[in-house]
Amino acid sequence: MYIYAHRGGRAGGPENTMAAFTNALACGADGIELDVQLTKDGHVVICHDYKINRTSDGCGLLKNLTLSELKEFDFGAWYDPRFKGQKLLTLAEYLEWHITTPLLLNIEIKNGPVIYPGIEELVIRLVERYHLVDRVIISSFYHPSLLQVKKLNSTIKTGVLFEGRPIHICRLAQDVCADYLHPFWQNLDSNFAEAARANRIGINTYTVNDQDDFDLVCSIGVDAIITDCPEKFIR
Repeated sequence: MYIYAHRGGRAGGPENTMAAFTNALACGADGIELDVQLTKDGHVVICHDYKINRTSDGCGLLKNLTLSELKEFDFGAWYDPRFKGQKLLTLAEYLEWHITTPLLLNIEIKNGPVIYPGIEELVIRLVERYHLVDRVIISSFYHPSLLQVKKLNSTIKTGVLFEGRPIHICRLAQDVCADYLHPFWQNLDSNFAEAARANRIGINTYTVNDQDDFDLVCSIGVDAIITDCPEKFIR
């Protein structure tokens, strides 16, 4: 079972920053999970919220700001003063570092409430440029993005993010030709896992942060967990 550091492992550093990513590598995580959106001038950047208010000393909609404007803000000090100076990363900047590591990668496309037309193609171009097709999963709560990814490059693995407990679990993945289901861990049970395995669909579950929860998902059987604190579960 693989352990992915959620937003780089946001329990140990400011989320989606190089400080968090390098910490995840140092503590032995198998992979990184991160979020991407688009700037006003069309750059793919790593940020979870569609506003920058919570995770920087700036404010406003990310889509209304250019990359150069976003680079002026601090994305670390809000978490702890010792992380002052952390900057917003482009996906390209991150991938330059990622290819020097053995890490796996889960890129979550953040479509909604802001929709970014064409973001799928931009992400795929970068994944292909850095020769990471076999080390990446692209996931999203916005399922049309996953279908578009498969249309653009059918060899890239995709994961369907969702909450709740659908009646027809596997149909979520099958409808968009996805390789994985990415459920909230509390909605997992043995029937869920058996159905996925029977249909050759993997399960990567989020966000597992407690030992009891970890033990539960292990007993059910999943391919990977996504966690804020990877160091807790690395053996």
